[in-house]
Amino acid sequence: MTSKASSVPYTSLPSIPDSYPQNVIVLSYYHRPPNHILRRCLLFTTAILLLSSSVYLLYPSDPAIQLSRIKLNHIRVNSSPELTLDASFSLTIKVENRDFFSLYYDSLVVSVGYRGRELGFVNSKGGKIRARRSSYVDARLDLNGLEVIKDVFYLIQDLARGVILFDTDTQVEGDLGLLLFKIPINGRVSCQVLVNTNNQTVEHQDCYPQVRL
Repeated sequence: MTSKASSVPYTSLPSIPDSYPQNVIVLSYYHRPPNHILRRCLLFTTAILLLSSSVYLLYPSDPAIQLSRIKLNHIRVNSSPELTLDASFSLTIKVENRDFFSLYYDSLVVSVGYRGRELGFVNSKGGKIRARRSSYVDARLDLNGLEVIKDVFYLIQDLARGVILFDTDTQVEGDLGLLLFKIPINGRVSCQVLVNTNNQTVEHQDCYPQVRL
């Protein structure tokens, strides 16, 4: 029995000619930055943040002033021998030191006015307020025999309604003890106070700080 070998056709792959263009991409070795450079960048960023925070916290600011209480002790209109006004106020002023250093204030001045005209003022003695603390200062203002001839028409109208609108202005001046330096500070607040002349009480007050230019 004879076996016949089957033949399989075979075709060789064509060879790449020398003129065929070839592109070669060379990848460079990645070098990680040294640790000391990263450390310097981190330290520099931290120092900038700490410096910015220190400037924000230590930058001096004026004290915050608030008229905490105002009490009308008495008010009386005198018609003889001329039209005059007698009034007495008891005031409590809150002074808040918002800085991280002690505040030494030289004086605290409170003035009372009527229709844009100052009637009188009282000057309180100075004192010290520790850092991030508040202090309450009591003051009494007595107005006796005050001439109100210029505003007599408005005063009669206010008395007929039973209420008088007074203006108060409170100002504190002093120094902020910043290490070996003294930085002058100034705070001021103005209020409109509505006083009931029948029961001699304060019905309403509207206060707003004065911005120093």
